[in-house]
Amino acid sequence: MDLIAFTSRKDYLPLVAGLLISAIVYSAHRVWRRRKGAPVRAHTPPADLPEKTRSAKERAPGEWEPTRFDYPHVEASKEHFSALKPIPYRPFKWGDYYVTMGIRSMAWDEWIELDSEFPKFHNVTEYRIRTAGDRLVQVQDAQPGIVDSGHAAAREFMYELAEYLSRRHPDVYSVTRHPVSKNDEENGWYGEGRIKTITILPFEETHDLDAEEPLKVARMLIQEDFTIMLEGSDGRYYLQAGAVVIAGSWRLEDKMGMPLEEIHTSGNVPQYKNKLQMSMDRFFRRLPLDKPVVRNNYAFQVVQEAHARQPAPAPGSLLDVDPDELAWAATMNGNESTSEYVRAKHINDQWDTSEDIAPGMRPGIQKDTEATPATLRLRTERQTLRRLPKTGAIVFTIRVYQTKLEELVCEPGVPGRMASAIRSWPEDVARYKARGAYESILPLLDRCHAEQVANGVVSDEGKKSNMNFPF
Repeated sequence: MDLIAFTSRKDYLPLVAGLLISAIVYSAHRVWRRRKGAPVRAHTPPADLPEKTRSAKERAPGEWEPTRFDYPHVEASKEHFSALKPIPYRPFKWGDYYVTMGIRSMAWDEWIELDSEFPKFHNVTEYRIRTAGDRLVQVQDAQPGIVDSGHAAAREFMYELAEYLSRRHPDVYSVTRHPVSKNDEENGWYGEGRIKTITILPFEETHDLDAEEPLKVARMLIQEDFTIMLEGSDGRYYLQAGAVVIAGSWRLEDKMGMPLEEIHTSGNVPQYKNKLQMSMDRFFRRLPLDKPVVRNNYAFQVVQEAHARQPAPAPGSLLDVDPDELAWAATMNGNESTSEYVRAKHINDQWDTSEDIAPGMRPGIQKDTEATPATLRLRTERQTLRRLPKTGAIVFTIRVYQTKLEELVCEPGVPGRMASAIRSWPEDVARYKARGAYESILPLLDRCHAEQVANGVVSDEGKKSNMNFPF
């Protein structure tokens, strides 16, 4: 999991400008009140006030009072998920490379995405939770004096998700509810009774929210992985709960309980400390309830073709259930059960370009698994962040998309833009993204781009436009 976007600076400018304007207005208001002799509020406002009246400066680090939140209306989807193709995110750009958070505002209707691959994702998720659930779905206990446990936030997230899904996709999810309580805090959205059960209608699968483990229920409902971050008394955000089933290259068990910066530095995320840490710390601290955000990230993944696997995967094994290596990028990263250090060395070895290694091959990649249009995948992530009103936790969702290179090279403008992005990475980013394992495809991308220009599919003069980002 990384919260970095390798995109243009202009993606971040609107957020920065908005924060600066808010700070200026807030400061001017306090000065005006002092001049008028009015008291300046210095305490945390009552919990029944809307979140927009609460600022990060008005509460101590790690403290949060349950806050009433008027949920925006969620529009029901006009199409069944089975008719929706996966959204073609292509979050790479022409031109120079920059490190930014790359966040954009997110509409409430777009928090969770469903599409025609839901049954495939659900099948892989069910297998993963059934066979390795204790490693993939975890809740961290409290770290006394530092940060609360993730249990309350996990439960809150499950109910939030069920409320959203039953409204966004009423033809997919059916719910039963408890009677409306006199205590509004025990009710669901819009004053309705709290949800008791939720059924995924096409799978005929019902979950009891009162009895089952919250994060396992939540993960079975959707295509996304997710983590839950809680603010500690030191002002840092800690990974206190999560369900990470299809991460591909990192394990939740290696990151549980870590603060935000350690999650990134332990994974050797390039330029994190000098380019992103300060901005991300401020962003997490200030994220309001009513302004969820979305961002995209991407990587490339070499996947051995199923017919070439020797020996063939055992029936019922992960590679048998998930031949596309959606859940775990075994070809690129080796055995999932090995330590983070061993896996990092495995990836670093792939960077070796000494003459005694055959072109397209790297140590650890199995024989006949060089990067080709059939074996190379673009692996993109759509990530969202929103704050929960009762616990103040920040939920980070990660939706993964895989697309074969042989499909990408046929898309107008994509081959040239992809080649430009890959070449723009500085050395540390190129190593982090294991470019050495697939840079042999660059000549192919150049040829495809040249053909598109020659055939009038794209204009060479306008080829460097990034107007459609992240598509």
